[in-house]
Amino acid sequence: MKQSRPYPAYTITKKAEHSIAAGHPWVYAEEITQLPGDAPENGALVDVCSSRGSYLGTGLLSLASKIRIRLLSRNANDQFDAAFWRRRIEYAWAYRKAVLAPEELNCCRLIFGEADQFPGLTVDRFHDTLVTQTLSYGMEQRKNVIFPLLADVLRQDGQEIRGIYERNDAALRAREGLPEGKGWFPLPGEAPPEVTHTTICENGIFYDVDFENGQKTGFFLDQKYNRRAVARLARGRRVLDCFTHTGSFALNAAYGGAEHVTAVDVSQAAVDMARDNAARNGLLDRMDFVCADVFDLLPTLAGRHDYDFIILDPPAFTKSRKTADNAMRGYKEINYRAMKLLPRGGYLATASCSHFATEEMFLKMLRSAARDADRQLRQIEARQQAPDHPILLNVEETNYLKFFLFQVI
Repeated sequence: MKQSRPYPAYTITKKAEHSIAAGHPWVYAEEITQLPGDAPENGALVDVCSSRGSYLGTGLLSLASKIRIRLLSRNANDQFDAAFWRRRIEYAWAYRKAVLAPEELNCCRLIFGEADQFPGLTVDRFHDTLVTQTLSYGMEQRKNVIFPLLADVLRQDGQEIRGIYERNDAALRAREGLPEGKGWFPLPGEAPPEVTHTTICENGIFYDVDFENGQKTGFFLDQKYNRRAVARLARGRRVLDCFTHTGSFALNAAYGGAEHVTAVDVSQAAVDMARDNAARNGLLDRMDFVCADVFDLLPTLAGRHDYDFIILDPPAFTKSRKTADNAMRGYKEINYRAMKLLPRGGYLATASCSHFATEEMFLKMLRSAARDADRQLRQIEARQQAPDHPILLNVEETNYLKFFLFQVI
């Protein structure tokens, strides 16, 4: 290094240098060629440098993870104090205010990990509650600084925040050597709220969000605009919503004027939640709810043409590259069945939320399913996640959601 630095330095391979230069913030363990003389503690701030000693960035060390260093900054002048984190939070909040309508700020993703330069940290806002998930050791060490700042930045901007709830019951934490758990984060001088659910309004539809027990942080915010696109297309149609979860796509279809909507999920708890949300919005008269495995249900509907609009929004079928091919067979099965069920001229909404199932793989699967079903697909829209889940073009992991609307002809 050309100047004295306060942080231990790690030297990396040429390949890793090119990756960082292109904008990717991760350094893998096998990409490190030289360690500092004194071993830093887990979670410590460390510098990354080239084989020639040039400064490339400063990041957080994760000794138990294959992702050994997660870059925070490539600015050698940055001081990683409370003022630094406040600026990052203010920048993330300002971005949401720019890309979302004012009424959408009440339920949005406030921090999207690496895309907001908070590696391993997710923060969702549900009305008056922030729900966090911390998946990196260095972020875990700094949450006592960051979390009170999150509440303060929003409150200073006139937002009501009653508490911060941690959803750290994620198996991925084990890869960082972190324990699982969940509960209220102790904001200084404040008593934690007594209830762990709240009400949000998205696209004019009200939901009760159980952020203690719901999947991930309690509600999936990334499909908000895709649900709106479904609502526009659903008017006057008979809709089958598969993998309904909290009923969000089904409710948007009913709210948009569908003649009738059937919502299906394998979980009885999810079906009950979807039904409760339908009642909350006065939509029960045009909806019914089925607890069934979609893979088992779709073949039983063959030849009936009960629906002219089918929505497929399954959970991630793969969470690794090794299982991506098997996942594509699952995606093909449900899409093939849906295409066969639809009359010619009917409509299909289909999605994948796994970044390992790339858009290229997903489209190849859809072409194959359409060929086997003796159908053609006329594309209406190709969509992605909502802009509060921003995509960094050189960080493929941030680009995970594929969503297509087709007419089946």
